[in-house]
Amino acid sequence: VDPSYIPADIIQFAKDKGFRIEYFFSTHGHSDHIDGNAEVERITGKRVLLFGDVEPATNTKIVDGATLPLGELDVKIIHTPGHTEDHVCILVEDALITGDTLFVGKVGGTWSEADSDLEYVSLHEKLMTLPSETRVFPGHDYGVTPTSTIGYEKETNPFIIQPDLESFKYLKANWAAYKVEHGIK
Repeated sequence: VDPSYIPADIIQFAKDKGFRIEYFFSTHGHSDHIDGNAEVERITGKRVLLFGDVEPATNTKIVDGATLPLGELDVKIIHTPGHTEDHVCILVEDALITGDTLFVGKVGGTWSEADSDLEYVSLHEKLMTLPSETRVFPGHDYGVTPTSTIGYEKETNPFIIQPDLESFKYLKANWAAYKVEHGIK
């Protein structure tokens, strides 16, 4: 997922471990998540899938709720607009790759009030409804730890614990002051 910057290293790592890569995904279209896509295609011949694409081997469209087989597992697509309209999270068993929708103790940036509204719905109606033990793997290590769980984020993430949409948007607009007030780096 998001094989940016040095995708050849990811491909070599998988090869060294004896893994066969079935799919490549980008969680959204920002350059720091897609800038390795052309190299992935060149090296492997596989297309990196984004929201709305069709996976050629299974003819599965990458949309909310789509599932793709992965050995005995399934890869589930969860469309989480907000940070971007095309954002998806990837769920395999109890592992959730959240890209830039959810970080440890933070959420992705938004560029308008409408984007914040979408992000709030994506977080609360899609991600926070997953089991508490679901492990969270963000697209960037912006938190106090690189990974988390849905349960931990429900209890501690300042954005998730806001009582309503207006409070969520207020915190987004005043995040810098909140961080200073609460000693968050």
